[in-house]
Amino acid sequence: MPPASAAAGLRPGRVRLAMALGLADAHVRLALLLTLPVCLALGLSVGRWMRVPVDWPGWLSLLLVQPLLEELAFRGLVQGCLLHLVSQAGSPRRWGPVTLANALTTLLFVLLHLRVQPLPWALAVAGPSLLLGHVRERLDSVWPAVLLHVWFNLGFSLAGGLAQQKSWQLFSNHS
Repeated sequence: MPPASAAAGLRPGRVRLAMALGLADAHVRLALLLTLPVCLALGLSVGRWMRVPVDWPGWLSLLLVQPLLEELAFRGLVQGCLLHLVSQAGSPRRWGPVTLANALTTLLFVLLHLRVQPLPWALAVAGPSLLLGHVRERLDSVWPAVLLHVWFNLGFSLAGGLAQQKSWQLFSNHS
């Protein structure tokens, strides 16, 4: 009997990539799907106050540099260390479905965003941050969280840009 990946028409290399990025995980796929309505709601409610990139270096930073550095620092280093520090008998301490490490990491993540975004938008990153932390713990890797972070940043920024009537700048400003 051929492997499931062959039956689905996927080559083994693509299956490994999908698994490494977390795309084989139902929680990750659900997060990707639910991003659209969340971004639209946020864009309509607080998007006019959001700082949106206006040039390609800004978009490059928002979609590649920031997700990579933030996830390596927050989900990799901070949450990784906290998971070990606040565990009891080798098991992470929890507040319901959320680990204490994830909650503390999310608090730090929101505080970081307060430096550059208005309060409602900075608070809006708490939900995605908890999800990124959950995915990091569930899959024991920061790479799916990096992928989701890129996706979230793209959605939030497009929604904010549309709310500000600046969406035309995405492709017209080549500086």
